[in-house]
Amino acid sequence: MEKWMTDSALILALALAASGLAYWGLILLSKYVLPKRILSPRLVNHIMRSLRLPLGLLVVSFSIGGAVTLMELPEVLGRAAPRTLTVLQIILMAWLAVRVTGIGRELVMNAFDITAKDNLQARKIHTQIRVVEQILAALISFFAITAVLMTFDKVRQLGVSLLASAGVMGIILGFAAQKSIATLFAGIQIALTQPIRVDDVVIVEREWGWIEEITLTYVVVRIWDLRRLILPITYFLDKPFENWTRVSADILGTVSVFTDYTAPVGEFRAEVRRICEGSELWDGKVCGVQVVNASDTTIEVRALVSASDSSRCWDLRCLVREKMIDFLREKHPACMPRTRVLLDPRTAAGRPEASPA
Repeated sequence: MEKWMTDSALILALALAASGLAYWGLILLSKYVLPKRILSPRLVNHIMRSLRLPLGLLVVSFSIGGAVTLMELPEVLGRAAPRTLTVLQIILMAWLAVRVTGIGRELVMNAFDITAKDNLQARKIHTQIRVVEQILAALISFFAITAVLMTFDKVRQLGVSLLASAGVMGIILGFAAQKSIATLFAGIQIALTQPIRVDDVVIVEREWGWIEEITLTYVVVRIWDLRRLILPITYFLDKPFENWTRVSADILGTVSVFTDYTAPVGEFRAEVRRICEGSELWDGKVCGVQVVNASDTTIEVRALVSASDSSRCWDLRCLVREKMIDFLREKHPACMPRTRVLLDPRTAAGRPEASPA
């Protein structure tokens, strides 16, 4: 075995041993120090799962890079090894940076509980941090690819020669990717202006559901029956839609019952009040009964109730409707909708009407 190979193997082994010690030192620090001093064990486990592989490979690559500078390699290996390591280190640093942005997102989202009852501020933060993370990941990937390409001399010379025509190329690319660029800016605008937020209750395309995910290009709406409606991000800037939780999750609901004209509306009003006060679904704010319409055969009695969110309001409406029907059937069966027919006794007896004089 040649002397340069023996020396290189020894230096490389020492470098790998040093990198292994440094890596396991970080593991022990995160396992026994951070959970007690700064972060919860769950977050520490998430951080270590995210950083273990890219950080370990990056430490090894820098150790090998340092060892290569001390080796007396043949001319071919001496030229190829540093450039290969440089490309590898750029890719690993970009990978690590993307993972760090994901950890930052988890730290921020953990500080704002979206499952809380009053989660308006949390939903704002969750929406913004998710879009910001995607923008940062896209920028990191772009600069990493650019840095890798610039390590090659021919690509660098080509880039310098293209600077003179950058304006023309920018115009051409702008027209070619007009729709993609508009979608990207729409995602940024959604994050800043926030017409929708994560966990908002919306009605889009005649479907009722929750905003489950917001990306730079599309939005996922979880419909009430657990289907997913995928919409382009530009939809929420170009078309009208209903957002039931834009300012607050509180919401009003109506229940209509059709009865006979003889129905005691006052008793209905007292019964609806009793139903609401006996239910945990009611938020204690609004509970009223009014006659809102009258036809030739029935009147429409409408109950107006309130709840803390749309799901509870739906359940409360169903409860009030069931109880009102039971009350009408059990207490006032004569007030059920009916059709009245008035028969002329002369017509019923078969006698023709007297003709006018």
